[in-house]
Amino acid sequence: MPALQRDEAQTRARLIDVHRYDIALDLTQGEDRFGSRTVIHFTARTDGDTFVELRPAELHSVTLDGHPLDPADLDDNRLPLTGLAPGAHELRLDATMRYSRTGEGMHRFTDPADGESYVYTQLFLDDVQRVFAAFDQPDLKAVFALTVTAPTDWSVLGNGIATRCDPGHWTLAPTPLISSYLVAVAAGPWHSVRTEHAGLPFGIHCRRSLAPHLDADADEILDLTRRCFDRYHQIFEEPYPFDSYDQAFVPEFNAGAMENPGLVTFRDEFVFRSAVTDTERQTRGMVISHEMAHMWFGDLVTLQWWDDIWLNESFAEYMGYQVLAEATRFTDTWTDFAIARKGWGYDADQRPSTHPVAPAPEDVPDTASALLNFDGISYAKGASALRQLVAWMGEKDFLAGINDHFARHRFSNATLADFIDSLARATDRDVHAWAERWLRTTGVDTLTPVVREAADGNWSVSVEQTGSPDGTRPHRLTVGLYDHDRTTTGRLVPREPLTWDVPDDGARAATRGRPALLLLNDQDLTYAKVRLDPVSWDTALGALSGLPDPLTRAVVWNAARDMVRDGELAPAAYLDAARAHLPYETDLALVQGVLAFARTQIADRYLPRTQRHTALATLTALSRDILRRTEGPEHGSEAGLRLTAVRAFIDSATTPEGIQDWLDDGSVPGGPRLDPELRWRILGRLATLGAAPLDELRAAIDAELARDPSATGREGAARCHAALPDPAAKQAAWDALFTTDGSAALSNYLFTATATGFWAPEQLDLLRPYVARYFTDVPALAAARGPALAEAAGRHAFPAPFVEDHTLHLGEACLTDGNPTPALRRKLIDQLDDLRRAVKVRAAAENA
Repeated sequence: MPALQRDEAQTRARLIDVHRYDIALDLTQGEDRFGSRTVIHFTARTDGDTFVELRPAELHSVTLDGHPLDPADLDDNRLPLTGLAPGAHELRLDATMRYSRTGEGMHRFTDPADGESYVYTQLFLDDVQRVFAAFDQPDLKAVFALTVTAPTDWSVLGNGIATRCDPGHWTLAPTPLISSYLVAVAAGPWHSVRTEHAGLPFGIHCRRSLAPHLDADADEILDLTRRCFDRYHQIFEEPYPFDSYDQAFVPEFNAGAMENPGLVTFRDEFVFRSAVTDTERQTRGMVISHEMAHMWFGDLVTLQWWDDIWLNESFAEYMGYQVLAEATRFTDTWTDFAIARKGWGYDADQRPSTHPVAPAPEDVPDTASALLNFDGISYAKGASALRQLVAWMGEKDFLAGINDHFARHRFSNATLADFIDSLARATDRDVHAWAERWLRTTGVDTLTPVVREAADGNWSVSVEQTGSPDGTRPHRLTVGLYDHDRTTTGRLVPREPLTWDVPDDGARAATRGRPALLLLNDQDLTYAKVRLDPVSWDTALGALSGLPDPLTRAVVWNAARDMVRDGELAPAAYLDAARAHLPYETDLALVQGVLAFARTQIADRYLPRTQRHTALATLTALSRDILRRTEGPEHGSEAGLRLTAVRAFIDSATTPEGIQDWLDDGSVPGGPRLDPELRWRILGRLATLGAAPLDELRAAIDAELARDPSATGREGAARCHAALPDPAAKQAAWDALFTTDGSAALSNYLFTATATGFWAPEQLDLLRPYVARYFTDVPALAAARGPALAEAAGRHAFPAPFVEDHTLHLGEACLTDGNPTPALRRKLIDQLDDLRRAVKVRAAAENA
């Protein structure tokens, strides 16, 4: 499918205005295909030629202004429209379309728990043409009016209020002016919880088999929704611009969620079947808040072209965390952002594939290149930049600029220049210069304190700043100063912090004796890697868990993480710090984030293989410490810490001892009882370890699937079977992963489950032949199955355990000679860069 070129979109936007789409979808034509009829009302400004996009199974008929066009003129996904005269036109198309199994276009899913089927659309970025014909670019906004024919026991959801006209026939209220990629339909026998707020109908929806789990959390989800909605109305002058607010939790969804106006779609893992931590509930709340922010920034005001995707995602990411913290019980959202999200941006910004938050127009020449920019730069770095902007210009002026932007561009399109102009109108700060340094450059600055001490005990500090080849950025940050608590060993007490502008502020002289710990970017207000001076680092190693603020502790943990990745701190030293401090850590997000890095990066990639067993033993010992600390009814409030420790213990087990007993007993001593998630987790680890004869393991997996025949159960079984240390199991898993033939090909979620079970550091000898096969087979898979599966294959099926130069050579040859698709090429570039870094860190650790 040829990608839409930016210059083609600009030419088409100069030629036509699109006014209205009338779309009729027939979802009663079987399990593989559906009917799609489209009428497009548009106006041509001058004489000219253009095209409309459509990717049908079959195009039955086309008429333009009542005159038939030849369906055979459809060339791949483009139907030419030639000889347009100035004035109004009507284009009619009748087609049969294919359902998707990759989460793109109109995805169809049959729930193995009860046999019920569901369909939903995901039309971002250019997948609308998989569902109906469209002039598919964001700056040709139009009104969309849909009718849907569905099985009589289904209900239908859409961007506007859905009305059942008669059994099986639904009409969706016409939308205001929106972009084509934001159109949404979801149909099936939904379980729905409906209410009303601020005079609008609100609803949450899921498949029937998840109904008890949605009902259990409905009050929390709706309360968060109402609180965020009200907070947005306090800070935004423009009212919510659509007629209803539905949130549908849909199966096999590729993203976290999608901001379709009036019908936000979420991955239905957010309907929790098993126990979760409060941090995971907070993450769900953040996604609710993030998608709601899009109703204004992205839906009401939409980017003109995909080079400005940060205008959608960075803004929603920032507001998602900020509004959740302001309006709900989740007041520590920025700690979770720091430890779990920000590293995504730092890592992406240090790879060869990095790009500016706001790339130059020529760097996003088409939709294929645009799709690659939905990454840690556009989300985590962009949100960090906005947080720094607020710290620099002040929240009042920032919100004034935002509201000016909404008023000037409502139901229209805007660019970076438009946004910066609105901010500039609200402040006397030089926002244009700020944007040039922050949004048009790449790379991460590193800030290092330079402490000078005199013989008389006086001291001063300055900040050394190094940056990327693009140069350094200005930073407004807080410098935390901490002393040892004289009354409690291991605790630190803060002094009055310093506010610092880098690079403008010079050295600061001391007003008291040198603090035990000096921390740049305390409270994490800017986006930069920080280093600690030697005295401060020694203090942190001894008293990190004694810092009073979790966000401060997150900054220190991130500094340690960056130092490991940059070869400045031994991986074992990070693990030692985790062993020393996590048993005393009270913030759940920090425990989860540090354990995840220690388990997946330190143990699996950075430490030499000969030290991996010891690292896993350290992590199981650490987990036991947390389990002991959280025993007993008096520790009920720490259930999340206990659950996190149980998961880490399972994932780090080197023998079946302990976890097999838990599985047999159905419970961890002292709790929790094993729910489906924990049972599948234990089975997956036992399978990886080959903890029993293969026939027994297969029988246990099959028995668990019979016990949990849900979609999640199917994924668990696929993961476990792929994890078995058996040549036949590996071959079967490989064949399933790389099958591209029709219904035999795995769905997106089953692909990911199989891939994540396949590769295991415990099985390197068994898996070695598949490393070369991966780089041989994956280009064809990506070409056959499209961007979503290409991304999954590059992310989850990559041979990450093989931290070797040989893997690098194979990967580089694939990039040169394998002709990977753009989506796969980007993932391979990123994976190989991470692997290259891991090879260097591991080599240094081996030579230490």
